[in-house]
Amino acid sequence: MAEPAWRDGNAVRLLENGEAYYARVFEAIERARREVLLETFILFEDEIGLALHERLIAAARRGVEVQVTVDGYGSPRFSEGFLRALAEAGVRFHVYDPRPTLLGVRLHIFRRLHRKLLVVDGECAFVGGINYSIDHVRAHGPEAKQDYAVELRGPIVADIRDFARAALRSPRDAERWRHPAQTAGDAAGPARVLFRVRDNGGHRDAIEREYRAAIRGARERIVIANAYFFPGYRFLRELLRAARRGVRVALILQGQPDEPLAQPAARTLYHTLFDAGVEVYEYCQRPFHGKVAVIDDDWATVGSSNLDPLSLSLNLEANVFVRDRDFNRELHGRLDTLMREHCTRMHADSLPMPSLFRRLIRPLVYHVIRRFPRWAGWLPAHTPRLVRVAPHADAPELPAGRTN
Repeated sequence: MAEPAWRDGNAVRLLENGEAYYARVFEAIERARREVLLETFILFEDEIGLALHERLIAAARRGVEVQVTVDGYGSPRFSEGFLRALAEAGVRFHVYDPRPTLLGVRLHIFRRLHRKLLVVDGECAFVGGINYSIDHVRAHGPEAKQDYAVELRGPIVADIRDFARAALRSPRDAERWRHPAQTAGDAAGPARVLFRVRDNGGHRDAIEREYRAAIRGARERIVIANAYFFPGYRFLRELLRAARRGVRVALILQGQPDEPLAQPAARTLYHTLFDAGVEVYEYCQRPFHGKVAVIDDDWATVGSSNLDPLSLSLNLEANVFVRDRDFNRELHGRLDTLMREHCTRMHADSLPMPSLFRRLIRPLVYHVIRRFPRWAGWLPAHTPRLVRVAPHADAPELPAGRTN
């Protein structure tokens, strides 16, 4: 395994929620001159998806190479008109591992492409947790998601572009990808940035290892805000050790979950977290979809990876890790405001008294989270495919989407 490649000289802009994210993404695509590389888990044919569709077509018509990849589980079936307009403009539209449903039920839930990446002209890149759908915009109402992404400029963009091109060649090329040699490039800002992916090939625990290393080195504070929190044993152990040695550890988790199992799974860990002195806050204003963290005053991460078995052991993910005090200060300020103004702090007496059954199965829960990454290898496996979609009746059926 090659050593992580931290790149100096980058500018990092924090983008909170769809309003900030889509404005910057659409502007970047409108200005594209040569190349647009886009990957996403979800692209819906709604107001946001159609706005993206319009800009991709316009870019392709003015001669820009436009490559789009969506996940075959996360994205819905697209109308023939939607696909035909892209194809006629010259957009190359790919689906990661499309598979038919069985009696309308989606069975291919494992090893999904969950990354959210965009690279434009090799000059700017976007990484985060925000999909292309109206439910990331506050005007959507109480179901609108709270989420984060970053816009990047500087030498790190070359790494992200190199990976995105590898992923277009084949899923196996993406799994074999290594950080390229550092190339000369103009500095765009003061931030050191590392781009990391997780897959089922050469980068199985790359994102988790970055988290664990930073937690081990934490001196003062750890704030993790994550939509789906049910990490493995080693991750949880490092977090508890940090709290016990006096580091302030605060978690922001879902209080209004968009998946029915998210909150009950996380809550099985609460008493263990409380015993070590970890602060737990539940965000109850609307669904929380973020995957971000800050540690001390010079480390932060933003990306697509949840801290649950699907993201840590099965899905294809991408995060950036940032060493920059100004960025850390900004992200920490946003999270601190979230905790103080929009979250409920949980305590042992906030939860229902666990039944005898629950108390008895807690050791089993620990065993499961400790062993899950190994057991995940026994789940149904297949060689993933990247399929170019054409707008005709024989195009692969894309089942209804998922929300994380």
